[in-house]
Amino acid sequence: MRGSSPRTAGEPSSAPGPVRVEPQAGSRGRRDLGPVRISPSPSPSPSPPRPRAGGGRGAPSGGDWALVRVGGGRAGRAGAAAAMKFPGSVLVSLVLFLSETAAALCLSAGYRDEGDGMWQVLTLLFALVPCVLVQLSLHFIHRDVSRDRPLVLLLHLLQLGPLVRCVEAFYIYFSAERVEEPYVSITKKRQLPKDGYSEEIEKEVGQAEGKLRTHRSAFSRASVIQAFLGSAPQLTLQLYICVLQQEVTVARSIFMVLSLLSIVYGALRCNILAIKIKYDDYDVRVKPAAYLCIFMWRSFEIATRVTVLVLFGSVLRVWVFLVVLLNFLCFFFYPWIQFWLSKSPFPENIEKELSRLGTTIVLCLLTFLYAGINMFCWSAAQVELSDPDLISKSQNWYQMTVYYIVRLMENAFLLLMWYIYRTDFYLYVCAPMLFLQLLIGYCMGIFFMLVFYQFCHPCKKLFSSSITEAFLSCFKILYFICQHHKTTLLKGKVAMKSPENTDEAQGSSKIIDPPNTSIHQSASSNA
Repeated sequence: MRGSSPRTAGEPSSAPGPVRVEPQAGSRGRRDLGPVRISPSPSPSPSPPRPRAGGGRGAPSGGDWALVRVGGGRAGRAGAAAAMKFPGSVLVSLVLFLSETAAALCLSAGYRDEGDGMWQVLTLLFALVPCVLVQLSLHFIHRDVSRDRPLVLLLHLLQLGPLVRCVEAFYIYFSAERVEEPYVSITKKRQLPKDGYSEEIEKEVGQAEGKLRTHRSAFSRASVIQAFLGSAPQLTLQLYICVLQQEVTVARSIFMVLSLLSIVYGALRCNILAIKIKYDDYDVRVKPAAYLCIFMWRSFEIATRVTVLVLFGSVLRVWVFLVVLLNFLCFFFYPWIQFWLSKSPFPENIEKELSRLGTTIVLCLLTFLYAGINMFCWSAAQVELSDPDLISKSQNWYQMTVYYIVRLMENAFLLLMWYIYRTDFYLYVCAPMLFLQLLIGYCMGIFFMLVFYQFCHPCKKLFSSSITEAFLSCFKILYFICQHHKTTLLKGKVAMKSPENTDEAQGSSKIIDPPNTSIHQSASSNA
């Protein structure tokens, strides 16, 4: 919401004032009001303050909605429960979080038994730091700071926050049929354009569904944090240890598979969050084909990126830190540089309880996460500190094109350095084939990205231009720049050349003359 906190995906935008709910004629004072009609209130008096449905982040709030008194009845409660989606994303996030944390603890214990203290410390560090950040994000999104909930705070300090939140989400879901909801929120969303027309539709969202949306939103953000601040560095570390020790144990392989799944799932949730935030005014429905394309796109992109970093680091150990640090700092300061150039006021009231220092810390953590995502893959949610929602609403194809071109060139350069300085360990590996496979794998990720944006994006009808057109225009610009550079060099060489006799002068004139002129001259000489 503007002025208080960034609006969560799924929240409706601002809208007209008070509304009055009237029963249809013939209701005869029944408990179940049945269909209702919403009409503007003729009274000019200000409406009472409208509370958030569910009282949490991600619940439908502010905007085109009104609190509507509804009747109880089994049919009404069953219909409301049937409209609620099963919180599967919450369960998947919890399973990945717990399994990866347990595997990290077991693997660190194994390193301790083997006497590898450095690997033990790094494994624990990459497991505990994102775990703490996940607890903070869940606590922040649910706004527990402003409420007196000491037991929940204690459970978060014990690193049991995700488990408690998951139990709350499933309790809300399964108790929806038994608990009567006296009020619902009416939200307005626009349909995606069909045959050039778009209609505005109304939805009734109960308090239970609003709370469940808050849990889904919180776990989606927690999955992104876990993926790129924990799982991605963890996967890189474990693969690097495998290369150094020339051994892939069962425990380490299981841990790497879990980390890769966590990264891909976090990138998928980041894509879905970006779509829902950018197109918050529309009723967005993501189809299974879109999920499949995102999964393949992120799998190829992240797996090849991690492998390239590990191969480069195995032969040039010091230089890999410089590459990682340079990448991280560039993406960390990029949103801040954009913000300073825009000369926008400092974002105030990200959360009412936060001071200016607290707001700065939250923004730094946000850009820290943004840099961590772009280290391994393209971040679908582009941070824009001058926007009230902190996320850019525009679809910048050229920025995405430049990112993938530069990243492909960087991966090719790192692989070339690995190929030149590879050690005897890689004698039994077909280095040229591995070089080619990694580049093709990254290009396959780009291919699935193009398929997603061209055919499977749920809001592709709203695009002013397609991504293929953007790619073609970028390549045309690069082609014209290269042609202009070649023409400039050719003219410079011709101008610098000083012929000594007439034959050389004629030869130079033939070089710079058009082909038709040279053909005419040869024909006349033959005649």
